[in-house]
Amino acid sequence: MTYREVARKLTALGCNEIPRIGGGSHRKWRNPASNRSTVVPDWGGRDLKLGTVRGAVRQLGVEWSTFDNA
Repeated sequence: MTYREVARKLTALGCNEIPRIGGGSHRKWRNPASNRSTVVPDWGGRDLKLGTVRGAVRQLGVEWSTFDNA
């Protein structure tokens, strides 16, 4: 799953990307419903590891099944 796919699903679930000030390959996301945040790597077209995506979703307080069906 690429960063673009993860970002699309997180946006559909109501999460917001926090704008970056500097450079880097990671982007910060916030879930306003649970008031939790996490960092998701942006590796361009390369696939993210499933464990990395699952950890980020868990840190945002979203169930995996909800994220997977978004």
